[in-house]
Amino acid sequence: MVSRPLRVVIADDQALVRSGFAMILTADGIEVAAEAANGAQAVAAVRRSAPDVVLMDIRMPDMDGIEATRRIITGGSGDTRVLILTTYDLDQYVYAALTAGASGFLLKDVTPEQLVASVRLVRTGDALLAPAITRRLVERFTLRDGPVHRDLSGLTSRELEVLSLMATGLSNAELADRLVLSQATVKTHVARILAKLDLRDRVQAVVLAYEVGLVTPGPSRSTGA
Repeated sequence: MVSRPLRVVIADDQALVRSGFAMILTADGIEVAAEAANGAQAVAAVRRSAPDVVLMDIRMPDMDGIEATRRIITGGSGDTRVLILTTYDLDQYVYAALTAGASGFLLKDVTPEQLVASVRLVRTGDALLAPAITRRLVERFTLRDGPVHRDLSGLTSRELEVLSLMATGLSNAELADRLVLSQATVKTHVARILAKLDLRDRVQAVVLAYEVGLVTPGPSRSTGA
């Protein structure tokens, strides 16, 4: 049985950006279900075409990417995931977009290979912000008023360990290697963490880990990769 191609909506107010990304994705067998020039069009396109991933610009007229992301995530859009596009790696709105439910972000100068890989990874739920960018992002936009209070008592000691390592940017394969576990076992731990903390995906888990002070921003640490 042939599975349907991965489907994407591209939302950006620059027509050249939309067409360029569309050409890259289409060339790799990814279907571009629709294009949108603002957030309102993006929300409508998602409701109409139920894509797997939305490439969402932040700064758009009429409705920005943050509000559009919030409406898509809270509007019963199924498994649609949002990947934020930004010109700057510390765009002041990126953190707001992540807390609205986005699954990660990309710089607009991303290579074609990185764009395709990121879209595919976001669809699987295994995509993360790059560790170095994550540290700078949370250092600038979180923990300014101290850690938030979130009950982690429902997590086992192993799940706390997995969550801490996830926040350093380790993938499932790297977690399995570090903890000497199978990738299937790691996936089970990750799924349980997300379910217990009522989180949509790994990116939200990473942000939460920083917010509660389970891990803190600081100098780059080796992941053993």
